[in-house]
Amino acid sequence: MEDYKNASKHVVVLAFPFGTHAAPLLNIIHQLSDACPNTIFSFLSTQQSNNSSFPNKFHKIKPFNVRDGLPEGYIYRGDPNEPVEYFLKATPGNFIEAIGAVVAETGKPINCLITDAFYAFGGDIADELNIPWVVLWTAAPRTLFVHAETDFIRQLVGINGSQDKSLDFFPDFSGIRVSDLPGGITCGDLDAPMAAMLHKMGLQLSRATAIAANSFEDVDKKVVNMLKLKFNMFLNVGPFNLVSSVSSFKIDDSHCCLDWLSKHKPSSVVYISFGSVAIPPPQELEALSEALEESEFPFLWSFKGNPEKQLPPGFLERTRSRGKIVPWAPQQKILQHSSVGVFVSHGGWNSILDSIVGGIPMIFRPFYGDQILNTRTVEVVWGFGLGLEGGTLTKEGTKKALKLILCSEQGKKMREKIGIQRERAYTAVQPKGSSVENFKTLVKLVSDT
Repeated sequence: MEDYKNASKHVVVLAFPFGTHAAPLLNIIHQLSDACPNTIFSFLSTQQSNNSSFPNKFHKIKPFNVRDGLPEGYIYRGDPNEPVEYFLKATPGNFIEAIGAVVAETGKPINCLITDAFYAFGGDIADELNIPWVVLWTAAPRTLFVHAETDFIRQLVGINGSQDKSLDFFPDFSGIRVSDLPGGITCGDLDAPMAAMLHKMGLQLSRATAIAANSFEDVDKKVVNMLKLKFNMFLNVGPFNLVSSVSSFKIDDSHCCLDWLSKHKPSSVVYISFGSVAIPPPQELEALSEALEESEFPFLWSFKGNPEKQLPPGFLERTRSRGKIVPWAPQQKILQHSSVGVFVSHGGWNSILDSIVGGIPMIFRPFYGDQILNTRTVEVVWGFGLGLEGGTLTKEGTKKALKLILCSEQGKKMREKIGIQRERAYTAVQPKGSSVENFKTLVKLVSDT
């Protein structure tokens, strides 16, 4: 614990160990550790999450494990919600235990608490220790806004009311409908662990000293301005895929995706990835495969699972000359490659930011959480992507969407629109750019505690 002895500040970080939450949080902690020379960071997450987040040792960031809440001998049966629900039952007790252990082990009191925004209890812990509470919001500004306004939305549209009603009572929301909202705001089981946690979060976040977000000021200006009015210090410090000190690490391209892309014409390749959790059901995988085969566009597919078993018989052989299917792909680099013309995605926020940075229009097949709202925002508000008809992959719907983006005037316009967003993202991370200035504010807050 030599590092702790020499440090003048100790920051404790509480991660949400599921989906793509721990990685962006660790990302911003890297940047803070570079900018705060005498500060040590204790990073608290589950063992499984820490093992995948910390393949290397980092000098001033130390991982500590918290209980995952799983019963002894637990066997994962394929429902991604189950481990999350067990974990949420263990919070905040597991974190409070771990914080006590960290302070005892390091002999270092805590000067600042940084948590994933999901953890409303962070406010109570920070109050008890009389230290600042900084939260990181990893999704889109618009999603945070609807969670913060949940009670108001429920009041106006009711619970399980008309799904077609527009949210035009908020500025710049006229194209958004009730059906686009994440489950648990006005429909579904409002008392489910995840829905209850997000509702509580929306009510408690105004207690935070600052909210840092993985986005940039101009990505959704009106909504960002409303969030700035609502919260003490709302700081867009992203996109992390442009400001990350970690992205300078060697790119893993063991499947030679970038070499393969270099053999294709500009803006011609379809890139497909549904993120780290979701897999479309079998009939949709079949429909997507048929659409790719019949439309004859070259494609690169980052496929989770066994393509031999899950894709139609003979598909791999028939498309081998113009298709490449890999178990993992360096997505950021792929979307910045000139030969990619469209990104077929689940609509997660990190993927949308990767697309913006690469200037690549999108086709969406959303699954849950914020993905439907993201899809609708990109399609209707920003205009550089398409939701599929009926929200699912059908052969004809997918062919039509691919053709529209890759071969039509409308697709060209989408490319121009996302190109403008791309420029705004790059401007935000230049010296004196809004994200750089916001990050300096965050550094000052953490350093001065």
